[in-house]
Parts: sequence; structure tokens; C-alpha cells
Amino acid sequence: MSTLITILVATMSGTAEMVAEEMAGSLKEQSVRARIAMMDEVSIGELTEGDYLICSSTYGTGDVPDNGKRLYESLRAHRPVLRGIRYGVFGLGDSVYPNTFCFGAKQFDELFSELGAVRIGSQFYHDRRSTVYPEDAAVEWVRTWLTALSATATSSCREPQT
Repeated sequence: MSTLITILVATMSGTAEMVAEEMAGSLKEQSVRARIAMMDEVSIGELTEGDYLICSSTYGTGDVPDNGKRLYESLRAHRPVLRGIRYGVFGLGDSVYPNTFCFGAKQFDELFSELGAVRIGSQFYHDRRSTVYPEDAAVEWVRTWLTALSATATSSCREPQT
């Protein structure tokens, strides 16, 4: 496992950032270094290898939030190879819009996968209509994700079977 997990945040109202802060706190409680990076402050050149969490809301008619658009469009245009990246996805959305539910996160997930990054564990899509606060759901989910990430790191260190 990497010594640092970077949480990439795309948000309009700040909810995804708040969720990312809770995830970072949970990771730190488990002795894992975490860094929160707003997507408008990240260039594609920084995405070379490592472990990432994508935390994205959805805006408008299924759009990536404004602060994530530049990174998303840059990744689509330049198509860098992301084979050294392992990632997880936590999306925020509203199921009243079923055709675009959590579409911001889903678009990043699809693009990272196309570019060779490896998703670890299952995505989590939080519905704003849920009775569970997104930050509480995120703390629980990130623990499960970290276990999956650790298992991946352990299995990649084993000797090949003959």
C-alpha cells in the first residue's frame, strides 16, 4: 500500500469536500497519511502513480462539478496512462434524477478505468434522500475500501504459484 492516499474532490456546494475531510480523518485514525486535493488544483502530470479516492458530487444534468471539469477534460483530451494508480470512488447524488444519479463520480470512474487505473473495491453512491449523512457513510465505506486496498497490496507481494 502507498504511504499516502490522495482524495480528489469535485464539488459545487462543499458537501464533497466535507465528506473528504471525514474520510481523511478516518484514514489518519488508522495510521494512514491522507491528503485532500481539490480537483481544480491538480494537473494530469501529478497523476502518475499511487492510491487515490475520488469524491465527487454531481451537478446540473449529470455534470462533473465546476472545479473538476478542467481535470476531467484534460484527462479526456490527453489520455495519459494511469496504470500506476489504484483508486476508489465515493459519489454524491440525488436519486430523484435516476438517469444522472451520481454521474459526476461515475464519469471519473469510467475515465480512470479507461486510462488504465485499477479501481479497488466497490464504488459507493450516496443518495441525498438517505437518512444516513454522507460523511457518516463515507467513514464506514473508507474503512472497507482500505481493507480491500491492503488485501490488494498483500496479494501483490506474494510469490507466484507454480
